[in-house]
Amino acid sequence: MDAHTEFTTLQIDGMTCASCVSRVEKALSEVPGVRTASVNLATERAQVEGDSSIEMRFLLEAVEGAGYSARLVKGGEPSVPARDSFLGVTVLGAALLSVPLVAPMLMHPFGFRIELPVPAQVALATVIQVVFGARFYRSAYRAVRARSGNMDLLVALGTTAAYGLSLYELSFGEGAVYFESAAVVITLVLFGKWLEAAAKMNALGAIRALSELRPETARVYRSREGKPDWVEMSIEDVAVGDRVAVRPGERVPVDGVIREGFGAVDESLLTGESLPVEKAVGSRVVGGSINGEGFLVVEATAIGSATFLAGIAKRVEDAQATKAPIQKLVDRVSAIFVPTVLGIALLTAVLTVLFGGTTEIAILHAVAVLVIACPCALGLATPTALLVGTGIAARAGILVKDAEALELAHGVRVVAFDKTGTLTEGRPTVSAYVELQAGALSKAVALAYGSEHPLAKAVTEYARDKFVEPIKLEGLHAVPGEGVYGRVTGTPELWQFGSARYLTDQG
Repeated sequence: MDAHTEFTTLQIDGMTCASCVSRVEKALSEVPGVRTASVNLATERAQVEGDSSIEMRFLLEAVEGAGYSARLVKGGEPSVPARDSFLGVTVLGAALLSVPLVAPMLMHPFGFRIELPVPAQVALATVIQVVFGARFYRSAYRAVRARSGNMDLLVALGTTAAYGLSLYELSFGEGAVYFESAAVVITLVLFGKWLEAAAKMNALGAIRALSELRPETARVYRSREGKPDWVEMSIEDVAVGDRVAVRPGERVPVDGVIREGFGAVDESLLTGESLPVEKAVGSRVVGGSINGEGFLVVEATAIGSATFLAGIAKRVEDAQATKAPIQKLVDRVSAIFVPTVLGIALLTAVLTVLFGGTTEIAILHAVAVLVIACPCALGLATPTALLVGTGIAARAGILVKDAEALELAHGVRVVAFDKTGTLTEGRPTVSAYVELQAGALSKAVALAYGSEHPLAKAVTEYARDKFVEPIKLEGLHAVPGEGVYGRVTGTPELWQFGSARYLTDQG
């Protein structure tokens, strides 16, 4: 790779279909110095590869010239498309106003004849067309201004034709109106956009969940009022080299090296290791893992976007942003889809007139072509399916390298697992117990209650299943990573419980 190559990520707002994707990619590719530009509709992001000398304003101006808005994505920023907070309200409002328009048609088969006054029909249809359909007109205008087309242009043309024909018929024709057709199309397309937005937000939950594994605060060894002390501060203020305290049960806030303490750290969500890993001075720990036992002092070696956790989130995001081979084919088809549909609609109208149809029927047939084509899932179905698939896999602990790997995965016949414990429940259990001394299990479980080690928890669960009551012990003391000891209440008798190495060292 060229030493001067730079990758830039842009957040693109205003895209509605694969035609928009093609237009943005073309605009970015025409910027001098850009080698490749890839836009993903599901994540609403553009990945630009080009010379490091490219000024950001040229990229932003190119996107704006294509009819969209863009901003630079900072490193480590999770991929979360802008949520349209009013979309759900818009869908509900359009649906409520559409019901009176379609009610006469729906109730007619059941013998109920409901006639909504014409002025009421005009009023309801006008509100839906002008207010709730405004987003389609804005998007269509941007497409036309950029001398291109998109799916919203088809929605605007189709519904406007039905609405306008209805007004014409009321004024000069026989009074046949089609207000309900225009209203229902707008409502259904809005509902489809709401479902698409919900699917994207749910799929991107995997990235958000990974980001949330990192604590928001950390206790750092700093000087306070002239004296060294542990100071709690925002994770954003922690610097490389700082020493961070991690108590039992807390998540490790940074990647680092243990300088003090000993503990068992649960790294299962990050590495797949099912059992907690024992850590001592000099051991490396990763942010987001859980310190099961022991007090640790960790020296930060990586923070923010440089951490192992951020790297995982970035790989998940990259997999969701890449295009599978089938999606590239979809993009090529979608690029010519809108003009093709417009041509077919026009041809339909002309043929209808040539074969003896009236102008009204010709317009209705042309509108039918536009309406059938406009709620197009062609451009969004593929990237959304990839987005959802990689998101579900990430929540299950499976990282997908890229979209092409996911597409080829259907041919996998054998999967080899190279980690012991990957296919287990991830927690130890007692498989057998041989009593060498009466009451040994009662003493063992009493000692186990004094430790947070997963093996100790396995013993307590086993004793609970066997209805074994622990005896009373005092002076319980845990030796991290080794075992625990204590005395039987009221006696000098010392009991120890731990690993074979620990008990051997104790004689």
